[in-house]
Amino acid sequence: MPQTPPEPVGGPDGDRSTIFRVLANPLRRRMLAYLQQHQEANSTSLAKALGESTGTTSYHLRKLAELRFVEEIPERSAGRERWWRALPIQVEAPDPATMDPAEFAALADRVKEQAKHDIDLYYRVLTQYEGPEGWAQTFRGGFWMSKEELAGFLREYKELQWKYGHVDQHEAPEGARMMALRVFVVPEPPEEPPAA
Repeated sequence: MPQTPPEPVGGPDGDRSTIFRVLANPLRRRMLAYLQQHQEANSTSLAKALGESTGTTSYHLRKLAELRFVEEIPERSAGRERWWRALPIQVEAPDPATMDPAEFAALADRVKEQAKHDIDLYYRVLTQYEGPEGWAQTFRGGFWMSKEELAGFLREYKELQWKYGHVDQHEAPEGARMMALRVFVVPEPPEEPPAA
């Protein structure tokens, strides 16, 4: 059954620079990835898995909770032991022309950090490719599109993720795996006319 995507965070009325700084932090990004893959964790299990101190992971969990990237699991928490789960998030960066310098700098930091991670993912696709029916896949294409057609393509791509994807591992079919999906689209540079 298709799921409903969350409302985008970091809208024009929110503190976008804080959101982008949170997502640019490598440890917080790793913590979110761990929670998305393992569904739940406490500061101790996160610290052990990521090679950090419990105090560090506890601090970052509280910061992630303030922005609703994670939430406490009340039925699992007792006393000082608090368990957490990742919340589904959708981040849409606004037009840079509408951003103040602090917001733009925070977004640029996030993009740089994310690019390093995405390059690692691309190399994993190349080394883990097992044919067209395997888990690791990459697609390339080039089409002429208007801005309206591009917007429609991206809208439908996002809808497909929520149609076929599962936020909760327990709701996914047996054998499902956490998949890292990435798409980027950019106009090709104009071809230079041949030299006379």
